[in-house]
Amino acid sequence: MMRPVSTPTPRENQVIKPSRTSALKSAEPGLKRRPTINDIARLANVSKKTVSRVLNNSPFVREETRRHISAIMNEMGYVPDPQARGLAFRRSFLIGMIYDNPNAQFVVGMQQGVLDGLRGAGYELVLHPCNRLSKTLIEEVMGFVERQKLYGVVLLPPVCENDRLTQMLEERGCHYVRVASALLDAPSRLVLSTDRAVAADAARHLADLGHTRIAMIAGPPGYRSRKERRDGFVDGLRSRGLDLAPDYVVDGAYTYESGVEGARALLSRKPRPTAIFASNDEMAAGVYQVAREMQLAIPRDLSIVGFDDTPMSARLAPPLTTVRWPIAEMGRAAAEKLLAAEAGGDEPSSARPFPAHLVERESTAPPPRA
Repeated sequence: MMRPVSTPTPRENQVIKPSRTSALKSAEPGLKRRPTINDIARLANVSKKTVSRVLNNSPFVREETRRHISAIMNEMGYVPDPQARGLAFRRSFLIGMIYDNPNAQFVVGMQQGVLDGLRGAGYELVLHPCNRLSKTLIEEVMGFVERQKLYGVVLLPPVCENDRLTQMLEERGCHYVRVASALLDAPSRLVLSTDRAVAADAARHLADLGHTRIAMIAGPPGYRSRKERRDGFVDGLRSRGLDLAPDYVVDGAYTYESGVEGARALLSRKPRPTAIFASNDEMAAGVYQVAREMQLAIPRDLSIVGFDDTPMSARLAPPLTTVRWPIAEMGRAAAEKLLAAEAGGDEPSSARPFPAHLVERESTAPPPRA
């Protein structure tokens, strides 16, 4: 005689908990859909605003709560929908980077830093090159901000120095952070470099090697970095009892071509300078080219110092002595300040400058003997 097969039943008082995924499906039978931020908030038993803060890496969430919500998002396969978030918050989750800078390596480095700072926060980066001298600059940037409904922008030098532009952004509720070489704004809106101090270090380095005929290719007129680097270089020479002769200074444009033009002018002087400080690596590369044309050996006949420590500086022959500027780190800090503005954190009392330092390589040496 066969016994009927019985269906196992749970033990008395045993509770079988459905998974979060099945709980979501049972709430809406037959409906296959992506989980929403509301679902995550309900399952985590927190507010929608708390989930949003976790998505935006806000520091104002307890670590235990952050882990709890993150675990639920991972289990549910939750991915933020930028368009849905934009509709909910009446704006897009886009950050703009606005620049007018001929130094491509600087822009690329800053872009990488901003992207690193935004990673995991649900924001995307939109680039906007512009002409800082355009009469319609303010209207052009305003159109860009309004079309994209930008949450915020990172302003690179020299665009960052335009106060009319930042006033327009503030009036339209668009957060901004300036990357600058001088105190131009409140600490929460500023990422600061130390151009002046490190340019003085470059001057002292050349003077301590024994150079007295020292020349400079300055940045373009109208750039604050031009003033900071030139003033710092002058300070460094004076600390060693030297002056920067007017005939040994030419203007550049932060481009290779302007470095070539500037070097030809300086190296035609009588007496010829034994050292040249170029205000960025692009222009320093132009000095290398002219030195080769004139059959001057680097550093035996001519010492050269650059600024930025771009990847090409270590690949020149000989490798370039230059200023290492933490470009990517500054870009990351700019992005983090924009995200902190959304979290509503306390404003810092001062802007901590990002220190640059001189990297000594093989393009500098004592001057040739008379």
